[in-house]
Amino acid sequence: MANSLQDVIDVGGQDGFLAVVSTLRSDATIQSSVVNAGVLSHPVDHAEVVGFVTYGRMKLANLWIRPQLSVTFRAGWRWVTVEGRAELIGPDDPGTDLDAEGRRLLLRHVFTAAGGVHDDWDAYDRTMAEQRRTAVLTRPSRIYSN
Repeated sequence: MANSLQDVIDVGGQDGFLAVVSTLRSDATIQSSVVNAGVLSHPVDHAEVVGFVTYGRMKLANLWIRPQLSVTFRAGWRWVTVEGRAELIGPDDPGTDLDAEGRRLLLRHVFTAAGGVHDDWDAYDRTMAEQRRTAVLTRPSRIYSN
């Protein structure tokens, strides 16, 4: 059976949608970090994508120049990896079709798709704005698992 984004939901949901994101540094070495990520509908064309939110300077610097990435979800010995190109949607990414309100709502959507819940959305919005958080959306070019 071919791997799909449903596999991401099935595996990721078992461990709080924790995932390892790997990007490529300028010296061709790999930079990895753990994030919460999930599957959601793209805010413009509604295609299913994998998304996470970041503000890490290194990860964003890598993705602005080299947008290739992999996102691996695991639960026990089960895992699934999504590879693709990052689309960055944030306050420092002028190429997006979303205005400030659209970006605010997108950050909430990514958060909830990654299993997040919040009891004070106004505080969440303020923190995301203060930290200049960016949504990273990836259309899968390859999905594989064990």
